[in-house]
Amino acid sequence: MIVPVIMAGGSGSRLWPVSRASYPKQFLSLNTKATLLQETVHRLSGLPLGETVTICNEDHRFFVAEQLREIGALGKIILEPFARNTAPAIALAAMLSDPDAVLLVLPADHIIENEKAFREAILSAMPLAEAGSLATFGVSPESPHQGYGYIEAGSVRGSGFDVVSFKEKPNAEIAQRYLNAGNYYWNSGVFLIKASSYLNELRTYRPEIHTACEEAVKVIGHDLDFIRIDETAFGRCPSESIDYAVMEHTRHAVVVPLDAGWNDIGSWSSVWEVGKKDEFGNLSYGDAVLLNTSNSYVRGDGNLVATIGVQDCIVVATKDSVLVAGKEYSQDVKSIVGTKKYRIGLGYRRRQSRAN
Repeated sequence: MIVPVIMAGGSGSRLWPVSRASYPKQFLSLNTKATLLQETVHRLSGLPLGETVTICNEDHRFFVAEQLREIGALGKIILEPFARNTAPAIALAAMLSDPDAVLLVLPADHIIENEKAFREAILSAMPLAEAGSLATFGVSPESPHQGYGYIEAGSVRGSGFDVVSFKEKPNAEIAQRYLNAGNYYWNSGVFLIKASSYLNELRTYRPEIHTACEEAVKVIGHDLDFIRIDETAFGRCPSESIDYAVMEHTRHAVVVPLDAGWNDIGSWSSVWEVGKKDEFGNLSYGDAVLLNTSNSYVRGDGNLVATIGVQDCIVVATKDSVLVAGKEYSQDVKSIVGTKKYRIGLGYRRRQSRAN
């Protein structure tokens, strides 16, 4: 039995101005009617599943509950009092599950184009996870992408390979070297792990995280559809990803190839890549008029957007903000959110809202 553990706490700042801290991308419908969170659940259909576990923060709890209720997959919703990255979040799910449960850890904001291949990859990794391996899924790189972390694969183990090392997001030269080597995969952020195996490794390599989470789940509160943990205990927990805390240290890490049209939708250019484009290579959404435009993404949410004579561009307009960027710079959108002018603009709009 597989227990889906959906990580729904991301901010999605690279998809600004549509994705905001108050309503990040996992709750948005980008290229389909369903939201990314709902699509994450839908693609599991046909797998031997237990009750879904979703982890999110306090501010987003009602979005999560409403969207999961719409598709009949409410399950357990664990509320994190503070953002502490993936290692503690997965620990909470593992501690609140049967020790022998196999957890399928899924980011709530990815796209999988070939869902059948995705499910087949999950099932192929089940014997590894049941035997105690910590399986992650690696995507065969199609280009020397600089926006993804990489996994170096070694000897064959079952349906996958022993993990030699995890690599940070590389520069162009190193990314090309990884592509040429043939034994490097993009890190998908999807894991298949037995609850007890993960907790054993976490206790070994990051005992501070294990202890803080163990203390946090000693006092459980049930509030409507939500599970609350001890805020004081969890506040002492270090913030660390599962890669840093466990996967880079354990001797039981394996990488299983995933060839299923994976995309982490980490930028507007990613949205353009996976969408159905017109004969000129354009993808448009909402109120948009395109003339002599090619290879661009144009979106109008509440405002008409018109483009003339542009190419390789991202144009996104909401009721209060407009983004215009070259596609090659779409990874840099996140930097706008941290600028002084952006914060001043938010403050101005909040004052205007209160005045109205």
